[in-house]
Amino acid sequence: MDEAVRDYRDQIASKYRPLFDRLHRLITGACRDAAVVLSYGMPTYRLGRRRLNVGVWAHGLSVYVSPSRDGGFSGRHPELAAGKGTIKLRPEDAARIPDQEFQDLVRAALLA
Repeated sequence: MDEAVRDYRDQIASKYRPLFDRLHRLITGACRDAAVVLSYGMPTYRLGRRRLNVGVWAHGLSVYVSPSRDGGFSGRHPELAAGKGTIKLRPEDAARIPDQEFQDLVRAALLA
């Protein structure tokens, strides 16, 4: 993780930091070769030409990925889809979603 991403993480409100840390661990675990950089002002996981952005919003985290590359996540959780390519996760939403579902989303976004 580069210094800019580490600074971003350190500035996340404490109530959202565990969610960020969980997603970061799942993303880097599923895609060990992914580079983590700051892009568009938010952490971006890059693997080749593929990207997965994760940013903080007022009530949690947003994951930015095309619905065609989210492994069906937005179809299974339409209540979390907020516009084309945005998944909004509040901590309570993420708590009910198993790690495997997030790993499937990550693999679809970065590896497929």
